[in-house]
Amino acid sequence: MGTTFFGFALADSMFNDACTIERRPLSVDAAKTLVKQGVESCLNPSHQATIDAMRTRFGIDVPIPVSPPRVAVGVGDAIVVMGVRGLPRLTDRHEYSVEEIAQATFLFTEYRVVPLR
Repeated sequence: MGTTFFGFALADSMFNDACTIERRPLSVDAAKTLVKQGVESCLNPSHQATIDAMRTRFGIDVPIPVSPPRVAVGVGDAIVVMGVRGLPRLTDRHEYSVEEIAQATFLFTEYRVVPLR
């Protein structure tokens, strides 16, 4: 078993080698369990409002690194991604309202890297 990362998105630069990625949707409870078991945060501190929304809505607390980390994912590693739809871009403020968080859609997905098939 490798490292489990937690973030809000995937990037091609996270994968160093050719690999196969298995994707599975997670319930909120399953995502919480994985976080409690220990994850390496790849959250971007500039997304503080989304991080706060995650904490408020789900009680999920993932450490925020001082700067966005460089992530290298290999065989045996996984990334839990919280995708968010429906939150507005914050241009003139730094937090979401309770109503905005309640109306947004949050989806958790695990992407696990397995040997190339």
